[in-house]
Amino acid sequence: MEDPYHAYIRRLEPRSPGTGILAGRTVAIKDNISTAGVPTTCGSRILEGYVPPYDARAVELVRDAGGAINGKTNMDEFGMGTTTENSGFGPTLNPRDTTRVPGGSSGGSAAAVAAGLADLALGTDTGGSIRCPAAFCGIVGLKPTYGRVSRYGLVAYANSLETIGPMGRSVGDVSTLLRVIGQPDPRDTTMRGTPYAHDPVPDVAGRRVGVPDEFFGEGVDPRVAATVRAAIETLASLGAEVVPVSMPSMACALAAYYVTCTSEASSNLARYDGVRYGPAVETARPWHDAFTLVRSAHFGPEVRRRILLGTFALSSGYYGKYYGKAQTARANVSADYARLFREVDVLAGPTMPTVAFRLGELADPLSMYLADILTVPANLAGVPAISVPCGTVDGLPVGLQLTGRAFDDETVIDIAAAYEAEVAA
Repeated sequence: MEDPYHAYIRRLEPRSPGTGILAGRTVAIKDNISTAGVPTTCGSRILEGYVPPYDARAVELVRDAGGAINGKTNMDEFGMGTTTENSGFGPTLNPRDTTRVPGGSSGGSAAAVAAGLADLALGTDTGGSIRCPAAFCGIVGLKPTYGRVSRYGLVAYANSLETIGPMGRSVGDVSTLLRVIGQPDPRDTTMRGTPYAHDPVPDVAGRRVGVPDEFFGEGVDPRVAATVRAAIETLASLGAEVVPVSMPSMACALAAYYVTCTSEASSNLARYDGVRYGPAVETARPWHDAFTLVRSAHFGPEVRRRILLGTFALSSGYYGKYYGKAQTARANVSADYARLFREVDVLAGPTMPTVAFRLGELADPLSMYLADILTVPANLAGVPAISVPCGTVDGLPVGLQLTGRAFDDETVIDIAAAYEAEVAA
């Protein structure tokens, strides 16, 4: 099958390894998830030609369940972006409108599912990188609770924020894939909770749905807001109690996220030095000069920008001023969620403040960072969040985001399934 959207970096001949709940279904794998014997580039030229000797735990489980892996999908380089335009291998196009971005950084995975090139896909989510492209491409994407899915074999952008998660054309598909990958792994000490073994129950009667005013604030397209509010009214018509709430920590969530993730990225990407990873410098020269040459030549501008930001935030004299305060703000976000989830079962709002951007529209990095405002809080707190299609604006998909308590992914999935069943009826 042709790939006119550049959803894949590398196509594979899909071979199902046997029986299981994914038998006969194709699964696309984001290119920062290790696949034994298959190049894994993280969308970066610095890893071009790198072939992992092992599968990530999530990939092992997909194979064991009979899934047929049909390729590695395009992504923003090392997961750094909101559009999949920052890939070292060129941008991915949105199947719903090829003049628009598919979202990022898991844009290739979302485009593959939306275009029918794969039945299911694995993405990763550091600050919305599953939910954003799910919303922009009109599919379902889930960021599981941090610690619910093994991160073994994930080439992480920011270790304390990022998790592997499922993407599909329905809530049932996403639940099935989470059942496969949401299993224990002794190699990942961040894993907690029980294995996911849930069948969606599409029933919201008696559930309390909180709607923070801050989720509909400045920067949210009024037409997107109206579409999402109509979706929330649908939940109310099904028996949910809609409760207005407030989340004051939203004011500092985005700043806390970008200081945290760039700081972790600065540390994580230090290994790409032309010695351990990355192409070697051809002529002998001092190590510092070789280190600089390799990274300046093979990292893209967005990766270099975030390394500089993170290194500055961690530097002597600035650590307390920036990184330390970011961790205080992060704790405030977690405390706000804990308070709200004593009152309600889930929070509801838009996944993204606008519909998909035009290619090249977010040339200003700050505009790209601001687009993540509604998705990053769930990563800071480690709680589950799902994006489910809830309508269109100008023919482009809009996503309803539902966020739940930590390790209560089941409730988030049930409420999303109830909404999906109602609008499909």
